[in-house]
Amino acid sequence: MPKNTSSRRSFFFYGPLLAGAVPAAGYGSAASLKMLGYKSPNEKLNIAAIGSGGKGASDIAGCATENIVALCDVDSKRAERTFKQYEKAPKYTDFRKMLDKEDRNIDAVIVATPDHMHGIASMAAMERGKGVYCQKPLTRTIWEARALVNAAAKYRVATQMGNQGYSNEGTRQCAEMIWSGEIGAVKEVHAWTNRPLWPQGVSEPPKEEKVPDTLDWDLWLGVAASRPYAPAYLPFNWRGWYDFGCGALGDMACHILGAPNMALQLGAPTSVECIKKEGTSNLTFPKRSVTRFEFPARGTMPAVTVIWYDGCQEAPFRPEGLDAEEILGDLPRQPQRNAAAPPKPSATDANGRLDANVSRMAGRGSNGSLFIGEKGLITTGTYGEGTRLLPAAKMKDHEMPPQFLTRSPGHYRDWIRACKGGERACSDFSIAGPFTEWILLGAIAMRFEGKLEWDSAKMRVTNNAAANEFIKPKLRKGWTIG
Repeated sequence: MPKNTSSRRSFFFYGPLLAGAVPAAGYGSAASLKMLGYKSPNEKLNIAAIGSGGKGASDIAGCATENIVALCDVDSKRAERTFKQYEKAPKYTDFRKMLDKEDRNIDAVIVATPDHMHGIASMAAMERGKGVYCQKPLTRTIWEARALVNAAAKYRVATQMGNQGYSNEGTRQCAEMIWSGEIGAVKEVHAWTNRPLWPQGVSEPPKEEKVPDTLDWDLWLGVAASRPYAPAYLPFNWRGWYDFGCGALGDMACHILGAPNMALQLGAPTSVECIKKEGTSNLTFPKRSVTRFEFPARGTMPAVTVIWYDGCQEAPFRPEGLDAEEILGDLPRQPQRNAAAPPKPSATDANGRLDANVSRMAGRGSNGSLFIGEKGLITTGTYGEGTRLLPAAKMKDHEMPPQFLTRSPGHYRDWIRACKGGERACSDFSIAGPFTEWILLGAIAMRFEGKLEWDSAKMRVTNNAAANEFIKPKLRKGWTIG
């Protein structure tokens, strides 16, 4: 018997159950849907949206197989195209009024607002018994993330965070490869992004300007402290501001770190430290930063260090001995071509194996992750796609391990199925909440010098009292969560 059979079995059979990567039974089956109050799989859900422009528009499009019955957006110009597309759906600027008035006509809700409004909007929907699809990161603060996890369990509603990589084939292949022991024990992961693509390191508040007639600025601010309107905040640049977003880490880590979170069953870290930052500010996240997370041993898996880099144009870390031409992270996108032209070879075959020749003809990926194992290397792209061993030539005759994880019908379909009584969605709040918590801990670390020691059970930093001030949101008068 091969020496690693026992460890392979340990990874293969126990890993996904510990990770929560395999949806648990218990949401009912088709035979009992009516008894449990769910719709039949053949019935369409009635879905409302909080945030209908920008990312909200694409989330709505992802659920277009169902009934879109109500739309809300504080910016009618931003949502104009979606509003026209669903002319018959009633329109609102205040999601609270929409949920009150349309309550009996809504089964589920999409939340696609800026980060600072995710928690309160998702909570309001779940309290009314609605399933929720909430954009990533799940919330802006750790306290809110945990509150949403508890609420989802309390109200027994189907949930999903919008980190599409959790439904990606490559993410699941990555987990199966690691659980089967293909690169041995993993003690180090590097992950990076080319974000921010918006201003950060801003040292002065922006100059006040007139509020557009199409925008309800007070409702856009929502739970955040009142301040004058400035176009520097929206529609997209809010991500860099401490009061509204979570920086590049909050924007991209829920995607890029999805494969490490699933494959390595990361859970809660014991500490986090921002070990490098450039362009710091009291108002926004740094222009660039490097953050190190330390995770304890988990079952058969050893302690692991995860290092996050943002503001990168290419992979910032290259293992010793790896050819400089090897691509880390995202593979190059195939160029657009005339439909009549013969197809060019794909970078991967139908089984996800990489064509080594294609990999050597293009530039390096500016988003991705790298797993460093005792016996080898694995890299993935932004959403877990392009999962491959390194050097890429190893994939030429490589056979993927047997499939253990179920495959997703698509990130939106996964949630819709759960809303109708099927399996839990792959990134439901019980999984997305703890994942978001440790990412947000990294966002807090960017405000301080030195390591933050984390006690997850007590939800507090044990060695820096000032850091604990950012665990829970400060809500403007008139707004409450839960």
